[in-house]
Amino acid sequence: MTPEPEAVLEAVLFAAAEPIPLGRLAELLEMAPAVARGLVEAYAARLEQDVRRGVRLVEVAGGYRLETRPDLAPWVHQLERPDRKLRLSRAALECLAIVAYRQPVTRAEIEAVRGVQSDGVLRGLEEHGLVEEAGRKEAPGRPALYRTTPRFLDLFALKSLGELPRPEAPPAGAAERTSATG
Repeated sequence: MTPEPEAVLEAVLFAAAEPIPLGRLAELLEMAPAVARGLVEAYAARLEQDVRRGVRLVEVAGGYRLETRPDLAPWVHQLERPDRKLRLSRAALECLAIVAYRQPVTRAEIEAVRGVQSDGVLRGLEEHGLVEEAGRKEAPGRPALYRTTPRFLDLFALKSLGELPRPEAPPAGAAERTSATG
């Protein structure tokens, strides 16, 4: 007996550790991508409409995943183990933001923006799988270029980098104050 396609969809989404791209879902479901997209959209709509369901289907980081409904967060957070949370320092968040907005970017370019050495912070972001090397810059010394990873998109619940908020302009006179003190 062949299982219902929606049951297979639900099972693979439930079991997946990372978002699953539509093409991969189509392969697993043994159907054309357009048909798989229709199934995904119908399933997502059913989950959204049924208040008895605790999960929803979201598109993030170029794929699809099941996640708990935001209104159920108070109950879900009671299960989280503090040692499993990813904690990023202010320096790491600053470095990550520079990579996200300026990628591909070299370590020297990151340090020019931050004004401090950043190789340790950058290495930590690589270890957490949030940034990765993206080739070499055609410049003297051929420095490594860095970019964000799909895990970055997943962690921040972004479908693509285009969903990043627009950076705020510095307050008027900030550049003059910085150059006068530095």
